[in-house]
Amino acid sequence: MTNVNIYDVLDAHVSLSLDCVDRLYLNAYVPNLQVGGQVVTFLTEHLGFPIPSPALLEKIGNRFRREVKSFAAEHGIPILQLKKPDRTRWDDRKLDHIHSYLKRAEPEGRSGVVAIVQAQEFQRVFSAKNRSSKPGVVSFDFLKEERRVGIHYFYIFDPDFGPGFIKICTYFPYPAKVWLNGACQPF
Repeated sequence: MTNVNIYDVLDAHVSLSLDCVDRLYLNAYVPNLQVGGQVVTFLTEHLGFPIPSPALLEKIGNRFRREVKSFAAEHGIPILQLKKPDRTRWDDRKLDHIHSYLKRAEPEGRSGVVAIVQAQEFQRVFSAKNRSSKPGVVSFDFLKEERRVGIHYFYIFDPDFGPGFIKICTYFPYPAKVWLNGACQPF
């Protein structure tokens, strides 16, 4: 008697055919920066700082925000600052605010980043708490908390994949998302 498994039964009977990608949604994160101890290791061993201070995380975030502004200015990309969406209106989504930029990109033959949206959203990011009870002594615990933080959406247009965005949180550990709508072009 031979052992038969599900793979043997399905072999040559089931296939997958893909003509297009309707939507693609990816979550991006650094696996080694998901718990407090890894943050300490990143700050001390990777970046070489003797004290793992939350001030270092703020400097990294501030540098990122400055570089986004510089990138936008250098390439003539508008930066839109959106307030909290008005959920009583159907047309107050981020996409509604940048639709005209995406719509102009295709006929103009432009691809890449067409607009940047700055927003505030809730994300799980690291905070630091001083765990020392001695005066003048600082020792931080890094823990994840849900906080309302700055987010940058880089809205892009690609001739093959259509519209999409790359969303990057400006706070440590800088989680990101990539969304592509898909133009359903044959591969």
